[in-house]
Amino acid sequence: MSRRMRLLISAIGLAALAWLVLAAFDRLLSLAQRYMTLPEALRIVIAVILAIFLIAGGGVLWWLFGRHPARRPVSAPDRSTLETRIEAVSRLGGDTGDLSAELRELDRRRAGERVYVALFGDISTGKSSLVAALCPGTSPPSDVLGGTTREVGHYEGQLPDGRPLTLADVPGSHEADGEAVERMARDEVLRAHAVVYLCAGDLSRTQAADVRWLGDFGKPMLLALNKADQWTDAERATLTARLRTQADGIPDTVIAISAGGTERFTRELADGTIEQVQRQRRPQLAPLYDALDRVLAPGAEGLEAQRQNAVLAGLHQKTGEREAEVRAAEASRIVTRYSRRAIVGAMAAVAPGSDLLIQGVLAAGLVRALAALYDVRVSDVQVEELVRQARLTLRTGTSIVLAIAGNALKAFPGLGTLGGGVLHAFAYALVFDSLGKALAASLAQCQTLDQRDATDRMKDLLQDEDGSRLRRLAALTSDALRNKDAM
Repeated sequence: MSRRMRLLISAIGLAALAWLVLAAFDRLLSLAQRYMTLPEALRIVIAVILAIFLIAGGGVLWWLFGRHPARRPVSAPDRSTLETRIEAVSRLGGDTGDLSAELRELDRRRAGERVYVALFGDISTGKSSLVAALCPGTSPPSDVLGGTTREVGHYEGQLPDGRPLTLADVPGSHEADGEAVERMARDEVLRAHAVVYLCAGDLSRTQAADVRWLGDFGKPMLLALNKADQWTDAERATLTARLRTQADGIPDTVIAISAGGTERFTRELADGTIEQVQRQRRPQLAPLYDALDRVLAPGAEGLEAQRQNAVLAGLHQKTGEREAEVRAAEASRIVTRYSRRAIVGAMAAVAPGSDLLIQGVLAAGLVRALAALYDVRVSDVQVEELVRQARLTLRTGTSIVLAIAGNALKAFPGLGTLGGGVLHAFAYALVFDSLGKALAASLAQCQTLDQRDATDRMKDLLQDEDGSRLRRLAALTSDALRNKDAM
């Protein structure tokens, strides 16, 4: 397109914009004149409505584009409450050795009065090189093949003013098949007084999730763009600005540094030959030292409350996970025990649903046992109502249950030698397993006896033809029937 044509189009566009502005202005004047002719009461009503719309619109714009308040760290229970929970998990049969060890480590570091700073980030972002630069003479442990730290290392260093500092070099996050290693890294990060999160460019989705996770625990944090000597001043400014936006204001500050380390490159000589060159890059850590000086100014004692809250909050989450695992395992044992009893009793029943689960006593016992496991108080009325609803659910689905049972038993022809009641015994195993698992899942999630939720889950499980589950129930049926005299 020629320059003259572009100028013509631009002129037409400006003229059209000017016309629209004038038309809008004229329309506003017309509306204002009509508004002034209205009765006073009506003018007041219209003014109030417009004010409400303006205030609401301003609030929406502030919420979208305004400065959001700082994220509040997750709350942690007090020490005694957490110790009580850990003891409860231990009584349920869970392994709590690592949980108690975490509390002892919390006390040990508090008594030591040393400042701990954890270096955190994805693999190969330069954490070990930064340790070597901050603590000269150290040799951080690393995996030779991956160049990646595989364990937590502690190194003694100091700030420019001479204050001592303990650096924790933790494994890189998001490694393949590295769930245990990553958990180790995150535990160490929570134990530190402050965190330096390293990145080598824009934050990926997983890195942004790491930053938000740190923000949830209220950790004093520096977001450090490493290898910054690879960019020009303008590029560094652009990158750090983008990082501030991506991090959503969570870090205390965003800085650009270079941890140094070695670099390899290919060089062509004057005679045309090629050689591989390795050289040391000079660290550029002044921004990091300045930021650490500000963040660590309160000292170990001043930062201890935040550190303790983070450790206890993380331990609270871990205890909840362990508690859920232990209860799920015990719920599975309870369901299996009642399923075995139902299998033996089912040999006297005509069909599933004729006397729901043979006896209401068995079903009620299962409900009470699971409710007690999840510390949910239930009344006799609640138990009876759940059993009644389960009976209705089972009657409408009897044909489906028998069909699934029949199809499943085709894969176990040996069970047929135990007699014609095997089909119904297996069907009752499926019924009790479905009821028990549905109720356990509902109690774990709702923390109350939610009849509708439990029966909906039971319906889904009654129609579930998962092969591994049916094979397990078939084996349970065979074993229960062969050993019924011993029960």
